Amino acid sequence: MKILVMLVAVAALGACATADRHPAGTPADQWPGATDPDARAPGTLDPDVRTRPLGRDGRPLAEALDDPDSPLSTRVIYFEFDRDTVRSEFVDVIAAHGDYLSRDRDARVRLEGHTDERGTREYNLGLGERRAQSVRRMLMLQGARGEQIQVISYGEEMPAELGSNEEAWERNRRVEIVYEGEQ
Repeated sequence: MKILVMLVAVAALGACATADRHPAGTPADQWPGATDPDARAPGTLDPDVRTRPLGRDGRPLAEALDDPDSPLSTRVIYFEFDRDTVRSEFVDVIAAHGDYLSRDRDARVRLEGHTDERGTREYNLGLGERRAQSVRRMLMLQGARGEQIQVISYGEEMPAELGSNEEAWERNRRVEIVYEGEQ
């Protein structure tokens, strides 16, 4: 019983104690926040400031998206005729985008699958979907989360280049990686 009384007394005294939260030598009425309800104590972070993750080089990750020397600046993945497997030259590009998404959990992408004009409309919509899903799987293997990625297929409906020749067809067999906020 004596121990219980002592614990209650210590708790009561502790509740009455105050810590000096004012900077040394600053009167309480001059301390930030005393007269301005929007002011913050020194050393506290503004809760409205959204900090973005940093890349391995210490720069904000978003800067790498616009850096022409970064693999993140490559946003179009090309495919072989009638194929949905990612070509080897794009594996590192997709890995970089997956790493970016895993580091910036607020980032969102839309993978837009496209085909050339050959094949039926229905077949091309399915092929565009399979191509975008191939890229999605690779992004997720690098740590991107499913909710960060939207997949859509346009099939042959939005060609990058008009024409019925091999050059146009090659440019139209693609998946475009579009980050939220980009057009």
